[in-house]
Amino acid sequence: MNILIIGLGVIGTTYGYVFSKAGHHVEHYIRKSSKNYNIKDLKVELLDGRVNSKGENVQDNYIVNKTTNQQQYDLIFVSVPSGKIESVLEELNKEKITGPILLGCGIWEKRSYIEEIMKDKEWILGYPVAGGNITDGTLYCCVFNNFMLETKEKTNISNYDDIKELFNQSQIKLEQPYDMLEWIWLHMAINAGVVSVAGRYGDINDVSSSAEGLMNSTKKLAEAVRSIRETSKIVESRGVTLKHYNNELFAYKLPTIISSPIMKRMFATNILTRKIMTLHSNLSDLLYVCQCVYDEGKKNKIEAPIFYNNYEMVQANFNEK
Repeated sequence: MNILIIGLGVIGTTYGYVFSKAGHHVEHYIRKSSKNYNIKDLKVELLDGRVNSKGENVQDNYIVNKTTNQQQYDLIFVSVPSGKIESVLEELNKEKITGPILLGCGIWEKRSYIEEIMKDKEWILGYPVAGGNITDGTLYCCVFNNFMLETKEKTNISNYDDIKELFNQSQIKLEQPYDMLEWIWLHMAINAGVVSVAGRYGDINDVSSSAEGLMNSTKKLAEAVRSIRETSKIVESRGVTLKHYNNELFAYKLPTIISSPIMKRMFATNILTRKIMTLHSNLSDLLYVCQCVYDEGKKNKIEAPIFYNNYEMVQANFNEK
C-alpha cells in the first residue's frame, strides 16, 4: 500500500516504521514551517511486543520519506490531538491530497462533529497501542501486537479489507470494540484517572518519574483505581452503557485491596506495559485529556471528588511552574 503519515509524531512515525518494514511504501506529510521538516532519518530504539509479549529490543534506522508529487494514497494515517484534525484536513485539501483516512486519535467530541468535518472523506476510527517519544534524532518507542479498529459496518471506507491485511502483514492483530468512539472516550477517561493521580503525587513536569512513582506504590495505584471509577461514570453520563466494556473495566471493579497489588505486580513483571507508561512524555496531550474529562464531569454534575481534587492540584502545580 501507498501510505501517508501526517507529521512526524511518535505514533504516526512508529507505525510508519512498522508498515515500511512490512514492505509498504510510507511517506510523511510535514509542513515546511515545521521544525521536523529537514529530518531525513531517525534512529529507532524499539521495544517490540508483536511476537514476544515481553518485548524484543530492536535497534534500527528509519528513512523519513517526505511527500513528493503524489496526491492519491491508499491510506492516510492521522494521529494528532482531536483539536488539530480540522487543520490537518485543511492542509490535505490545500495540497489536493486524497485517500481513505484512519483517525488514530484521542477524540472527545461526539460522532456528529466527526461526521460533519469528515463529510466529504472516506474515514475510519482507530486507536494505537503504542507510545514513546522522539529525542535528539532517536525514536524511542514500544508497540504492542494489537490495534483498535472500528468495525466494517460502521465505516464508509472502501478498502477496509486492505487495511486489515496491512495490519496482518505488520504482525498486528485488530481488536474491534462494541463502539470505537465510546471506547476512545473510556480510554481517555481511564488515562485521566491515572494521570491525575500520578501528577498529584509526582512532578507533573517529569512524566517518566511520576509514572514510575505510581507503578511502584500500591497506595497510589489504589487511588488511581478509585479515580478511574469516577471518570468512567463521567463517560457513562454521555449516554454510554458501561456493560459493553466490562473487559476494559473489570480490574477497576475489584476491591482495591486486590486490584492494586495485582497492578503493581503486573507493572513490575511486564516490561512492555511499564515502558509505555514511562515513555509518554507529551505533557500537553496528557493535560488535554484530563481537561476534557474534567469539564464534562463538571458540566454533567457528576460526583468525582478524587479526580477533581487531584486534577485541580496538578493544574495548580503546573501553572506555578
